Parts: sequence; structure tokens; C-alpha cells
Amino acid sequence: MATPQEALDAAQASWNAGDLDGYLRLYDDRIRLHGYAPEPMDKVAVRGFYEAIFAAFGSPPLEFHEVLWQGDTATIRFTMGGTHVGEFMGVPPTGTEIELNGITILRFDGDRVIERWSQADMLGLLIQLGAVPAPA
Repeated sequence: MATPQEALDAAQASWNAGDLDGYLRLYDDRIRLHGYAPEPMDKVAVRGFYEAIFAAFGSPPLEFHEVLWQGDTATIRFTMGGTHVGEFMGVPPTGTEIELNGITILRFDGDRVIERWSQADMLGLLIQLGAVPAPA
């Protein structure tokens, strides 16, 4: 069994290689992902969410800026880049280069994530896509 750090590193490498299945190995079947939908997402919903991200933004690069560990929990400040090549949240493709900043907290059981809490700048993303006007 890999350590949580090794599993996280492998997941990031898979994501950046465009290997969604490899990335999703990070998540246990018991996963509950909070923050991107009104109710926590299970593994099926997590897969669908990330399939939509890949369809909308190609193979979007994921950069970790800080990873802080406390016991079985990692907190990560991240940036996801990409080009808007497919519909996202009802917005048709614009060809716009995007940057989505966020923070996520992962709770591991062994080398798998069983719970995740995320906050990302979705309003900023929608502004970048032209779906929402920038504040004055």
C-alpha cells in the first residue's frame, strides 16, 4: 500500500497526464465530496463531475502550491488551468484560457480519500468565461 502522500502525488501525475481513471483511484468507494453540489457527491457523481471538467477544459493542468499534512488529512491550495473547449455549466465553448483557484481538504483512510471538502472560485471562472459580468 502506498502512503497518502504517494497516492496524492500519483493522482496529480495521472490528472496532468490526462488519465482520469488513474486520478480517480485516489478516491475510495466511500468518498463523500463536499462543496461542488448541494449534497455531498458519491463516487459515481465524482466521476461524472470530473468527466464534465475534462470535457469542458481538455486535459486541464493541475498545480499544487502548498500541501499541508496533519495526520490523515491534507490541505491543498491549487490552481487548475485549461482552455474552455466544451460546454460548462451551460456556457458554450469560448476558447478562453482559464485559471481556477481553490483550496481542498482530503481525509485519507490508508492511501484512499474517503472525504473531501473543496472551495473553488467558481464565480471567477464564470467571469473568465463571460457568463457573468465582472464586478464594477
